[in-house]
This record gives sequence, structure tokens and C-alpha cells, in this order.
Amino acid sequence: MNKREAMVLLKKKGYKHTDKREDILDLFEQQDGYLSAKDIQSALKDNYPGISFDTIYRNLSLFQDLMILEETELDGEKIYQFHCTEHHHHHLICLRCGKTKTIDVCPMQDLSQIDPEFQVTGHKFEIYGYCKHCQDKLQDRDQMNKTHQSMTVIPSA
Repeated sequence: MNKREAMVLLKKKGYKHTDKREDILDLFEQQDGYLSAKDIQSALKDNYPGISFDTIYRNLSLFQDLMILEETELDGEKIYQFHCTEHHHHHLICLRCGKTKTIDVCPMQDLSQIDPEFQVTGHKFEIYGYCKHCQDKLQDRDQMNKTHQSMTVIPSA
């Protein structure tokens, strides 16, 4: 899904065009990963100073119902990204920056061997960790903390 496809779908389903909806979709088009309602409010507050979480969540809910966005939860907070439509796949999700990477491996392929009488209606498989960029940033931060700690002078009594 992308912004253009989302706008066409909204129009086709009878939803009116609003600048806020378009601007929210712009944010997702620019982002290479997930966004939270807080991220959206922060990004839009200059153009829409009074934008409420109700407005944001109402649009996120609509976008999710229309399969424009998909949702996951990270540290108890719902986060969203454009719905993936190319093919069946899953994601690696960076816990620090929220960027995602597509993986084509699916553990569900073997489920029929585990319980052939179980009818699957859907599933979600996500792997959480840190991307290379964030690993480097965290390592740099840890290194600076160690250096700072070793330079601390303790006054003598």
C-alpha cells in the first residue's frame, strides 16, 4: 500500500478527502517503519495545533479497517505502518528506531504437520531486535558511558 492507493481506496469507499488524512498518509509514505499516534501528533502539531489523539486514532482505525495500515504493539503502545500487499511475509522490527525489514520465512508452513485438524484463519509473526545502525549507536553510547565513568574523580577525605 502507498499513499496514492490509499487515497483512491478512501474515495472508492465513499470517505471524503481531508488534508489531515492526506498528511497522515504522507507521514507513513515518508517513514521506513512504524509510527505511533504520538509520532503522528508530534509531526502534525505545527500544521494542526489543536489535533487531538481522538482524531488521530479515528483515522488510524479507519485506515486499519480498510487494510491501508497494519498494526502491531511495541512496549504496550500500538504502532502502525502501511499494509504490505506484495506477498506473504513477516518482519524484523528494530526496537529503537522502528524500522522494519521483510523476511520471507514463515513458521506457519509447518503447522499442518503439527495439527492437520486445526483451521488457521490468520497469524502474525514478528521478530524484535536492533538494526545495525541502532546497534552501533547503542554501542557508542555504552562506550561513552564507560569512558565517562572511568574518568570520574573521587575526592579523597
